[in-house]
Amino acid sequence: MFITPAYAQAAGGGSTDFLIQLMPIVLMFVIFYFLLFRPQQQRAKLHREMLANVRRGDTVVTSGGIVGKITKVIDDRELEVEIASDTRVRVVRHMISEVRAKGEAVKDAA
Repeated sequence: MFITPAYAQAAGGGSTDFLIQLMPIVLMFVIFYFLLFRPQQQRAKLHREMLANVRRGDTVVTSGGIVGKITKVIDDRELEVEIASDTRVRVVRHMISEVRAKGEAVKDAA
Protein backbone atom coordinates (compact mmCIF):
# COMPACT_ATOMS: atom_id res chain seq x y z
CA MET A 1 0.00 0.00 0.00
CA PHE A 2 2.82 2.42 0.86
CA ILE A 3 5.33 1.00 -1.63
CA THR A 4 5.16 2.49 -5.10
CA PRO A 5 5.40 0.19 -8.15
CA ALA A 6 8.79 1.71 -9.12
CA TYR A 7 10.47 0.55 -5.87
CA ALA A 8 8.92 -2.87 -6.14
CA GLN A 9 10.32 -3.39 -9.64
CA ALA A 10 13.85 -2.20 -8.77
CA ALA A 11 14.23 -4.62 -5.85
CA GLY A 12 14.66 -7.71 -8.04
CA GLY A 13 17.50 -6.56 -10.37
CA GLY A 14 20.07 -5.30 -7.84
CA SER A 15 22.71 -8.00 -8.37
CA THR A 16 23.28 -7.21 -12.06
CA ASP A 17 23.64 -3.51 -11.29
CA PHE A 18 26.35 -4.31 -8.75
CA LEU A 19 28.29 -6.40 -11.28
CA ILE A 20 28.05 -3.65 -13.88
CA GLN A 21 29.35 -1.10 -11.36
CA LEU A 22 32.18 -3.42 -10.32
CA MET A 23 33.35 -4.07 -13.90
CA PRO A 24 35.27 -0.74 -14.42
CA ILE A 25 37.20 -1.26 -11.19
CA VAL A 26 38.20 -4.78 -12.22
CA LEU A 27 39.16 -3.47 -15.66
CA MET A 28 41.39 -0.80 -14.06
CA PHE A 29 43.24 -3.45 -12.03
CA VAL A 30 43.81 -5.53 -15.16
CA ILE A 31 45.18 -2.50 -17.02
CA PHE A 32 47.43 -1.57 -14.06
CA TYR A 33 48.77 -5.11 -13.96
CA PHE A 34 49.74 -5.18 -17.64
CA LEU A 35 51.02 -1.60 -17.84
CA LEU A 36 52.75 -1.18 -14.46
CA PHE A 37 53.29 -4.29 -12.37
CA ARG A 38 54.28 -6.83 -15.01
CA PRO A 39 56.94 -4.66 -16.75
CA GLN A 40 58.42 -3.75 -13.35
CA GLN A 41 58.67 -7.43 -12.42
CA GLN A 42 60.39 -8.19 -15.73
CA ARG A 43 62.90 -5.35 -15.23
CA ALA A 44 63.65 -6.59 -11.71
CA LYS A 45 64.19 -10.12 -13.03
CA LEU A 46 66.62 -8.86 -15.70
CA HIS A 47 68.52 -6.83 -13.09
CA ARG A 48 68.82 -9.88 -10.80
CA GLU A 49 70.14 -11.95 -13.73
CA MET A 50 72.63 -9.21 -14.62
CA LEU A 51 73.93 -9.10 -11.05
CA ALA A 52 74.23 -12.88 -10.92
CA ASN A 53 76.27 -12.94 -14.15
CA VAL A 54 78.69 -10.12 -13.31
CA ARG A 55 82.33 -11.28 -13.25
CA ARG A 56 85.89 -10.07 -13.09
CA GLY A 57 86.86 -7.83 -15.98
CA ASP A 58 83.39 -6.33 -16.52
CA THR A 59 83.03 -2.56 -16.74
CA VAL A 60 80.18 -1.50 -14.47
CA VAL A 61 78.35 1.63 -13.36
CA THR A 62 77.32 1.91 -9.72
CA SER A 63 74.09 3.51 -8.59
CA GLY A 64 76.17 6.50 -7.48
CA GLY A 65 77.41 7.01 -11.03
CA ILE A 66 80.95 5.70 -10.59
CA VAL A 67 82.31 3.78 -13.58
CA GLY A 68 84.91 1.12 -12.92
CA LYS A 69 86.22 -2.31 -13.77
CA ILE A 70 85.68 -5.30 -11.52
CA THR A 71 89.02 -6.63 -10.35
CA LYS A 72 87.94 -9.15 -7.74
CA VAL A 73 84.78 -10.89 -6.56
CA ILE A 74 85.14 -10.92 -2.78
CA ASP A 75 82.01 -12.94 -1.97
CA ASP A 76 78.38 -13.20 -3.04
CA ARG A 77 77.61 -9.70 -1.80
CA GLU A 78 80.76 -7.65 -2.38
CA LEU A 79 82.98 -6.82 -5.34
CA GLU A 80 86.25 -4.94 -5.69
CA VAL A 81 86.06 -2.27 -8.41
CA GLU A 82 88.99 -0.32 -9.82
CA ILE A 83 87.78 3.24 -10.48
CA ALA A 84 91.20 4.70 -11.40
CA SER A 85 94.70 3.31 -11.74
CA ASP A 86 95.68 1.84 -8.37
CA THR A 87 92.40 3.01 -6.78
CA ARG A 88 90.17 0.14 -5.76
CA VAL A 89 86.95 0.29 -3.77
CA ARG A 90 84.67 -2.36 -2.37
CA VAL A 91 81.13 -2.20 -3.72
CA VAL A 92 78.03 -4.07 -2.64
CA ARG A 93 76.81 -6.14 -5.58
CA HIS A 94 73.25 -4.78 -5.43
CA MET A 95 74.53 -1.22 -5.94
CA ILE A 96 75.58 -1.99 -9.52
CA SER A 97 73.05 -0.44 -11.86
CA GLU A 98 74.51 -1.33 -15.26
CA VAL A 99 77.13 -3.49 -16.91
CA ARG A 100 78.65 -1.46 -19.74
CA ALA A 101 81.09 -3.95 -21.26
CA LYS A 102 81.49 -7.61 -20.59
CA GLY A 103 85.10 -8.46 -19.92
CA GLU A 104 87.02 -11.42 -21.17
CA ALA A 105 87.00 -14.48 -19.00
CA VAL A 106 90.10 -14.18 -16.83
CA LYS A 107 92.15 -17.34 -16.59
CA ASP A 108 93.68 -18.01 -13.21
CA ALA A 109 97.33 -19.03 -13.28
CA ALA A 110 97.42 -22.58 -12.00
